[in-house]
This record gives sequence, structure tokens and C-alpha cells, in this order.
Amino acid sequence: MEEKIALYLKEIAAFSADNLEQLEAFRIKFLSKKGLVPALFADFKEVAPEDRKVMGQRLNELKTAVQEKIVSLKDQLDSKVETTGNKQDVTLPSQSTLGSRHPLSIVRNEIIDIFSRIGFTVSEGPEIEDDFHNFTALNFPEEHPARDMQDTFFIEKDPDLALRTHTSSVQVRVMEHSQPPLRTISPGRVFRNEAISARAHCIFHQVEGLYVDEGVSFTDLKQTLLYFARELFSENTKIRFRPSYFPFTEPSAEMDVSCNICGGEGCNICKYTGWVEILGCGMVDPNVLEACNIDSKKYTGFAFGMGIERITMLKYQVNDLRLFFENDVRFLNQFKPAR
Repeated sequence: MEEKIALYLKEIAAFSADNLEQLEAFRIKFLSKKGLVPALFADFKEVAPEDRKVMGQRLNELKTAVQEKIVSLKDQLDSKVETTGNKQDVTLPSQSTLGSRHPLSIVRNEIIDIFSRIGFTVSEGPEIEDDFHNFTALNFPEEHPARDMQDTFFIEKDPDLALRTHTSSVQVRVMEHSQPPLRTISPGRVFRNEAISARAHCIFHQVEGLYVDEGVSFTDLKQTLLYFARELFSENTKIRFRPSYFPFTEPSAEMDVSCNICGGEGCNICKYTGWVEILGCGMVDPNVLEACNIDSKKYTGFAFGMGIERITMLKYQVNDLRLFFENDVRFLNQFKPAR
């Protein structure tokens, strides 16, 4: 065996390759399943016990020598290809094209910019939330349907944890660690166990807002959202509020905007009503303030939440929500900035 090892080491040291095919043949000869090195390791069991330590070292030296030779020759061949391959003229004009922001990012940034002009800061929080921040602190009763498996993705190893179903959980964290006056928006990704269709998805994006201070009223909420709607769509946009219910606000409302496609005349986008719902809102329930150690007798506040996908669909007349998640270049190219 020692003679074979010495012979193979000489062959390895003398070997050279002109191309990758020759190098691959060399590798197969020595290291493949039926190659020379595995064959020697198979014969190792016949070596006398007192010689096994030395012979084992020699076998490892042989294997290492083959591997190092292969790596060295491959580097040489790759370098040769790089230096002799097609040379590029670096003085030629660039053929690259400008990319674009995703439409959801465009609208998200626009919403943030609008609210930042009136003093709202941006707050962020974890996408995996505990029950207290996602439900309990927001006044969700134990029997509320949103806690059921059909709406929420719970973490299997810890039933107290779930993928957040709204960014209102971020507002709870802000109120926990800060005292009024508070004025913040919380953009982010949320998750709900829903069937994917042209109008719904299990992943979507929200922006939720919160304002807590002394003397905050529903009038403040209405004026803030009117300003937002006119800045986002047009100065002629109208809004209306319809009574609704949310566990964390009282009173609660849903807000519609006049359809910017038909000007309120009626079309398939607004289902011929002239109005499109874009968000939910209301006055922060006193129970929520108290859960966050804020004196509900001294402070009041309003909150609102909107889906970025819905607003983007309305703003750009997109009729299938799934387009936002498919990364189709033909769709995304429509949002390239003008050059």
C-alpha cells in the first residue's frame, strides 16, 4: 500500500490540465466512488494494527494532495478563462435600465409624508406579537371571532404568540412606553388567515394612526382625515362617515371617499355608488387607554387604520390585488419614474 501511495503522489504532483474536462477526469480517477483513493481506504482494513496509525496518516495525505491539486488547477483554469474571454469595452454607453419602486412602497411613502406634515411620527414593532398587544390591550373579548384560527396565524409552539393581524399592536407599545401627547402612525405588514383572491390576501400592508392628548374630539379626527384624503387624491375629494364597530374604538366609523375615477357619478370601481371605503376609525376606547396606563379621564384620542393595497388599487386603478405580490416585471415597469 505504501508503494501505491508513493506512486500516486508522484502522479498527482506531475499532473496538469488544459481544460475542465481533463480536470474532471482526474477527479473521477482518484476521488469517485470507485476511484483509487476510496479503493485504498477499502484496503485499509487489511493493514496490520501496529501499522494503521502511520498508514492512516499517509492515506489522508494522499486524499488532501488530490483535493488541493484539483482546487489549484481549477483556479488556474478559471483565471485563464477570465483573461482570454470576451473583452468588454468599458467606454460603451450603459445598457442597464432604471428600476422602480414597488407601487405599495410608493403609496406607503406618500401616506407617511402626508401625515408627517401635521406632526405624526413613524412607529414600528414586531411582526410576531403576543396576545396582550395584539388582542387583550385592544379590548378584544375572549370570545371575539378574530381570535379564532380561521383569522389568525398562531405560532404552534407558543399559543400566546401569533403573526400580528393589524399594526394597532404597535400603538399599544407606543402608549405603554410614552405619555401623551402622542401622535404617531404605524405602517407595516400584517397577516390574516384568508383565502387569496383578486380582493383579498393572507399578507397585506396597513398604516394605522393614533393621536392622544387632552381634549381630542371626533371633530379633530374628521378634519385630519379630510386633509389626508385631499392630499392623497385631489382637493375636490369628499369624505363621509358611516357608523361601525371596532373593539378598540368607541364610537367607531368607516370612512368613504368620493370615487376619483368617475368623480362620484358611479362606475364599476365604486359599484356605481360614487363612494369607496378606504379606512376604519374612531375614538380610542377608554379601556385601551387604561390598559396602557394612560388616564382615560384626563386624555382622549382617536385612531384610524387603512389598507395600503386598497388605496393603491384605487389610486392606480389596479383590479387584482394579487398583482402586488407576483413580481411581474411587465406590471412593475408601469411605475418607473419619468426620465
